[in-house]
Amino acid sequence: MTQNAPYTIAVDAMGGDDAPATPVAGAVLAAREGNVRVLLVGDPEAVGRELAAGDAGGLAIEVVGSDGVVGEGEHPALALRRNPKVSIAVAVGLVKAGKADAVVSMGSTGATMAASVLALGLFPGLERPTLGGPFIALAPNTAIIDLGANVDCRPSQLVGFAAMGATLMRAYRGIENPRVALLSVGSEDGKGNRQVQDTHKLLQASGLNFVGNVEGHEIFEDKADVVVCDGFVGNVLLKFTEGLAVAAASHLAGVLGADSPAVAQIRGIADQALQGGGPLLGVNGIAIAGHGRTSAAGVAAGIALAEKALAWDLVRIMRDDLAAVLERAEAAPEGPGG
Repeated sequence: MTQNAPYTIAVDAMGGDDAPATPVAGAVLAAREGNVRVLLVGDPEAVGRELAAGDAGGLAIEVVGSDGVVGEGEHPALALRRNPKVSIAVAVGLVKAGKADAVVSMGSTGATMAASVLALGLFPGLERPTLGGPFIALAPNTAIIDLGANVDCRPSQLVGFAAMGATLMRAYRGIENPRVALLSVGSEDGKGNRQVQDTHKLLQASGLNFVGNVEGHEIFEDKADVVVCDGFVGNVLLKFTEGLAVAAASHLAGVLGADSPAVAQIRGIADQALQGGGPLLGVNGIAIAGHGRTSAAGVAAGIALAEKALAWDLVRIMRDDLAAVLERAEAAPEGPGG
């Protein structure tokens, strides 16, 4: 798809641990470096102060006012109903109204999901969206789906996540027929709990390039392009890997010295986990959800990822691929635990 005019990206300026400073700085960075128009959604005074401090004059950035933010401790759906003018709701609303092409938020993932589902709707046949993407520096060519959006999943839902993950890697990495694997406690067929066993049967009948089960250590061994698990397992895996990188860097700093190149490299693994975010898969629009502790460079990377997803026509392709996979999977018995 050819895009001559710049894409317009709505950025939730109030989302993230250091908002609005970091989202605004990231938007300024993106506007300086690329052909993109940014709508910063947030408190006009607070956002305006950050723009002035960032010397953003002449850049393709506009401020869209909102009222409040969904906190990490709030129930997303209830918070959105109580105040439909919070920053993430207004930002997603701009996409729905055709005033923005995509939305990027480093705020509450649950709020980004809820606002996107309410405003943009889900793909036909899908009950929930999912969140996933390449698994940081240790396995950059392997996508983990789900990374925390859905902690309880039925086998049929995991098949849908697998289909969307395969489409993502086809677009993201140019892999014609991505290898899909199921995360389990053993690589042999029949290993795992009832959820894994029933999902295994459905994936075999899905038409995807299903290569079977993989164990946790095999994620880093290029055994698959997409690894599927529920969001409980995926988020524990992600947070453990982030924490392990930090702990390893701290330990090595005591042995080799804080300025050691090896320490810097391992710290970079943890830093990469915080950069850019990933697309919310399964909604009728491009929504990028990122880590609250990301940097300005991470926000800019999220904006760039949104532009790429638009250029790939990711939503249309993923919707079509999912429909074909779900049609095949419906013919397979899910088992008594489905």
